[in-house]
Amino acid sequence: MDPPQPSVRDVMLAAVPSLRAFAISLSGNVDRADDLVQDTLLRAMANIDSFTAGTNMSAWLFTILRNLFRSEYRKRRREFEDADGHHVDSLKSPPQQHSQLEFEEFRRVLATLLPDQREALILVGAAGFSHEEAAAICEAPVGTIKSRVNRARARLSKLLSIDSADMFGQDNSTRAVLTGSGPG
Repeated sequence: MDPPQPSVRDVMLAAVPSLRAFAISLSGNVDRADDLVQDTLLRAMANIDSFTAGTNMSAWLFTILRNLFRSEYRKRRREFEDADGHHVDSLKSPPQQHSQLEFEEFRRVLATLLPDQREALILVGAAGFSHEEAAAICEAPVGTIKSRVNRARARLSKLLSIDSADMFGQDNSTRAVLTGSGPG
């Protein structure tokens, strides 16, 4: 007997943490990211008939999120932008622990990557998508995604002055992004 298939609702809910992390990486703003995830789920539910059963729902949701972000970005071009992060940094208290400082350094360096490289790296390294799935989400050739991920990893390693992910610390998510291995 085959195990019961998870419901559409269960699959969507399971994807929310990864969608949120991806939305934060794209928008750089937690509130906008939460709105983006909510809009993604609403759009997905409204268009569930267009989802092809048996395909990767998580990839479908990431594609919707990415497309919504790009549409929103075009609309918000005239809003105040804090590209260098000075305004955002002034709203937060400085981190107290060493790992928080490392993560903040990693976040700042990650933000310096070209948007296409950062997007590919997060999809493959942090969200766990294959190069093929990331290519489908980004609507780009697989080779282009592999190149973007490789260049992003090389740039991160150089900017962080590390020879391997182990030198950066014990954060599994950071290690996964830098090395391409799953969090473990």
